[in-house]
Amino acid sequence: MPGSWGPSSVPHLGDPSAQSHPGHRPLCPSPGHAGGEVWGGSEAHLRAAGPGRGAAGPALRPHRALCSLPGHEQDHQDEALPRRQGVQEGQPGHHPGPLPRVLPDFDIAGQFDPMIPDAECLKIVHEILSDLQLGDFVIKVNDRRILNGVFAVCGVPESKFIPACCTVDKLDKVPWEEVRSEMVGEKGLSPEAADRIGEYVQLHGGLELIERLLQDPKLSQNKVAKEGLGDMKLLFEYLTLFGITGKISFDLSLARGLDYYTGVIFEAVLLQQENEHVEEAVSVGSVAGGGRYDGLVGMFDAKGRKVPCVGVSIGIERIFSILEQRLEASGEKLRTTETQVLVVTPQKHLLAARMKLISELWDAGIKAEMLYKKDPKLLKQLQYCEDTGIPLAAIVGEQELADGVVKLRDVATRKEVDIPREKLIDEIRRRLEP
Repeated sequence: MPGSWGPSSVPHLGDPSAQSHPGHRPLCPSPGHAGGEVWGGSEAHLRAAGPGRGAAGPALRPHRALCSLPGHEQDHQDEALPRRQGVQEGQPGHHPGPLPRVLPDFDIAGQFDPMIPDAECLKIVHEILSDLQLGDFVIKVNDRRILNGVFAVCGVPESKFIPACCTVDKLDKVPWEEVRSEMVGEKGLSPEAADRIGEYVQLHGGLELIERLLQDPKLSQNKVAKEGLGDMKLLFEYLTLFGITGKISFDLSLARGLDYYTGVIFEAVLLQQENEHVEEAVSVGSVAGGGRYDGLVGMFDAKGRKVPCVGVSIGIERIFSILEQRLEASGEKLRTTETQVLVVTPQKHLLAARMKLISELWDAGIKAEMLYKKDPKLLKQLQYCEDTGIPLAAIVGEQELADGVVKLRDVATRKEVDIPREKLIDEIRRRLEP
């Protein structure tokens, strides 16, 4: 098939690198790095490189793609075998090390009815942020067509749409007076046009605001704006069915990525709770974003075939940073592995015993590891359990082999009990039950 490109190479709105300097975000990131996705046909399937979604939420369906977070190299290559069970491609390793700049993407490609996939992307963002329990958040939504309509009815020349958008985008960081001053002084807009823009871009709300704008004497006469508002109304109707409108805000100041987005755009931000000094919650940082980019993929197809797409990126670096800060503040220990059992030997020349036992655990679906060394010291093995948060150690030594048992150690309490070899799997499963 002609053309190969991956949407994960294009930063969606949640790119943490695009958030650090308000007003200086690249409006047209170069999608020059091949991501390995192959496109073809009007309903291209994006490769689901990452793990599927759990039963708690919508399943990973056709036409969906969850581009994986690259796995991190294990710091102790000479110590532990990789986990055979529970390691899903795209999940961090148990010794993450320095994080690369990564943007896990979720994209839906293909020709579908309006706003259905867009609504599902927002549902996924809502689900992720809710499950992570990062704190209160809001997902801002807007539409390129609505913004274009606003600028048109306010008398802004089309050649100045993008510069005006760059300035409007600063409204979440600076007051309107500064935004207006930049529009007039640096972007060349007339004071009258800037004032008219201010009447719109400071608005935010929900269905009620959409209905009001649909009746606006100016916007209702603009075909592009009316089309965007109609789709925004439909989007909110779908989001109501999903039960998430309480976290969604139609915000006319949201204006990012407008050189390649063609429809809805959205951004999720964490909020600082209100108190007696602050009348309402304020944003403390963007953690996700995305939108619809119907014209971008066709640029990389030799035949120019159009592949409508909508997607979202999660700002994983910022999320990790928030979680790490929270753990440090709470004093909790971070468990850096999904491994459930470490297979341990206390004497030398027992590598074969370890390998045989770990194979039995793997075959039973238990997430198990062992250290890479032939004759690791017992203390080092047990310390590894404590350092990484592995809850159980299965110890097999000369005496255990002679007695036909395995010594099962609870790492947290350090209590040990001999378990008959044939009952070990059941005992481990019993202890791991929630």
